[in-house]
Amino acid sequence: MNKWFRLLSALPLLWGALAHFPVASAQEFIDPELAFKFSARALDANTLEARWQIADGYYMYRDKFKFEVTGGTLGKPAMPAGKLKTDEYFGKVEVYRKDVRIALPIQRTPGATSVTLKTVSQGCADAGLCYTPQTASITIKLPALIASAVAAPPAASPAAPISTVSALDGLRSLGGMGMPTLLPPEEAFPLVAAMPNAQTVKFDYTLTADTYLYRDKLGFVVKSPSGVKVVKVETPAGDVKEDPTFGRTEVYHKNFSAIVTLSRALAADEKLVLDATWQGCNEAVGVCYPPLKRDFSLTPGVGAAEASATGTSVQAAAAEPIDESDTSRIERVLKDGSFWAVVATFFGLGLLLALTPCVFPMIPILSGIIAGQGKEVTKTTGFLLALAYVLGMAITYALAGVAAALSGTLLSNALQNPWALGIGAGIFVALAFSMFGFFELQLPSFIQSKFSDASNKMKGGNFAGVFTMGALSAVIMGPCVAPPLAAALAFIAQTGNTTLGGVALFVLALGMGVPLLLVGVSAGALLPRAGGWMNAVKYFFGVMMLAIAIYLISPIIPVWVGMLLWAMLLIGSAVYLHALDPLPPHGSGWMRLWKGLGVVLLIGGLAIIIGMLAGGRDLFQPLDVFKGVSGGQASAAEQKGLSFEKVKDVAELDARLAAARADGKPVMLDFYADWCVSCKEMERFTFSDPKVQARLKDVVLLKADVTANSEADKALLKRFNLFGPPGLIFWNAAGEQSGYKVIGFEKADKFLASLDSALGR
Repeated sequence: MNKWFRLLSALPLLWGALAHFPVASAQEFIDPELAFKFSARALDANTLEARWQIADGYYMYRDKFKFEVTGGTLGKPAMPAGKLKTDEYFGKVEVYRKDVRIALPIQRTPGATSVTLKTVSQGCADAGLCYTPQTASITIKLPALIASAVAAPPAASPAAPISTVSALDGLRSLGGMGMPTLLPPEEAFPLVAAMPNAQTVKFDYTLTADTYLYRDKLGFVVKSPSGVKVVKVETPAGDVKEDPTFGRTEVYHKNFSAIVTLSRALAADEKLVLDATWQGCNEAVGVCYPPLKRDFSLTPGVGAAEASATGTSVQAAAAEPIDESDTSRIERVLKDGSFWAVVATFFGLGLLLALTPCVFPMIPILSGIIAGQGKEVTKTTGFLLALAYVLGMAITYALAGVAAALSGTLLSNALQNPWALGIGAGIFVALAFSMFGFFELQLPSFIQSKFSDASNKMKGGNFAGVFTMGALSAVIMGPCVAPPLAAALAFIAQTGNTTLGGVALFVLALGMGVPLLLVGVSAGALLPRAGGWMNAVKYFFGVMMLAIAIYLISPIIPVWVGMLLWAMLLIGSAVYLHALDPLPPHGSGWMRLWKGLGVVLLIGGLAIIIGMLAGGRDLFQPLDVFKGVSGGQASAAEQKGLSFEKVKDVAELDARLAAARADGKPVMLDFYADWCVSCKEMERFTFSDPKVQARLKDVVLLKADVTANSEADKALLKRFNLFGPPGLIFWNAAGEQSGYKVIGFEKADKFLASLDSALGR
């Protein structure tokens, strides 16, 4: 009775709460103008930007945007990628949250100084309300002077701009306005250049009264000698100005210097021809000059005294070591070194690469092949098998380099798709089952008879088969695009020197193969030749090959599936080591050791399964989920701290670069692919580091996902002379691309140093 009384007493309270619920829900929704705040501006003379700031709990449909312009012709909008959502109104669609910026290329009507942009958009609230399509209209003032400068002839004839300025002076004089006289642009912004050393150019800018220069309009391009380029430009910070033409930008009001670093040092008799561009305005008169452009012919050491007279900045800059990424240094060795210097350098780089994870998976492959020879294996046989394997790998690398020169792409990129990786994993599973004794991998007898008697009936395959396995291993392990390989491929593509590039890659692979040759010799001498020991060794290599198969397909399968496979491998190995069997009363020390190892593997496998079932997605710390931070939650936290915006093609990239340049923000572009193991290492170990996230807080982060290897992906890679991910490209706040790029995986500390070199401290 008491229970019913309490229930009946609670009904009025419940009814009151329900009665107020619709009112509370209605108050949650805000006006569409506040939910989707619209603004627009001109990024430059030919690009508009439409922006919507989206309130929390609301989103906008990507396919519902429409644009119309009066006063010009609108090009194809550069729509950023959205997030997929299953919508109750429109099904599976892409939506935007928080903020969306859309770049709109425009061709203005002749004489137009402004355009009127009309937009249509639609969005919804997560609570269930969808707004009707919203229209907006805004008039945007265009930077007319920049447009006329673009349309005007190049700087070959500056008379027209100067006469325009002179005419304006005349009108002001007739009107008795008493405004300052405008100087010709060359006199308003005199520029002096000198080379204090063979790899550095110093530009001294002098600003006359009431003038200023735009920081992001400074440009430098090397015309000769060929092969030399600008890799670094150092300029002081400017004054932030709300400019009527360019919006919020950095400008210089006082004299300053720019230090330009070249990609290599010039010889004493070499002449440098460097094209410089700059642009400025007269603040008192309110007139902006067209961009100035001038060629400077310079020789190392000549004019250094003239440059140093303005201060000590040249000496300070010259004393500072020139920062180069690993890839840049290797490219310079290729370009500047002699033939044999290049060969020796790449052999040494191959030895260093042999210590990386790129080569480690090949060791159990080769060892398993040698172990498969049984009691017939000798030192000579082991060495010859290893040599055949290494030659297969080396020739494949050399052919890949030549193919890259002809096609502009990396052979392994085409093979790093789910089908190819799945087939590769299947091969290693088959090899593992062969090690376990399910069957023998052996060529048909009519093929075996064509080879020498010494390799006639090898259980692990003959020399030709081992050679083929080496070639396949080189291709399958192709995602490890380390700096030496990437630099060699870039050199080949740029110069077309297939001979030097091919030889460099060949000796690189030979260097990588030196440890494999040692494995061949030692395996032939040390591996047991008969009995239970031999079977144990074969089983061990079988487990290693299963591990390689899981490693290969990990990038293309869900994380939880990968965790399950690793757990199965560990638990299966533990069972084989008798982890669950009782020890005999007088068991040997070896039996106890193997059982102890089996127990450890069993615990590790069970921990992975428990963590995976509880929602954890961290293979190395599967039980972190019970601390309240699962792998998935940690990943989400990392993404919140380091969020990338995807770009699909060159046009979309250029639009985002223009927007970042207008905002005065540096940019980092990350090339990524699902099959790229180093990319995932960068995400897990580097981008998740708090110091890295803090350093990139004010950097625009863009990501190019080249998993599909589409034509758009190839165009993006080719633009930056990349042949595969990971690759990181940088632009400073002025929109200038840095000569420093990161190829391959870098730990957090090294990556922070790379960021300082690429973006400045």
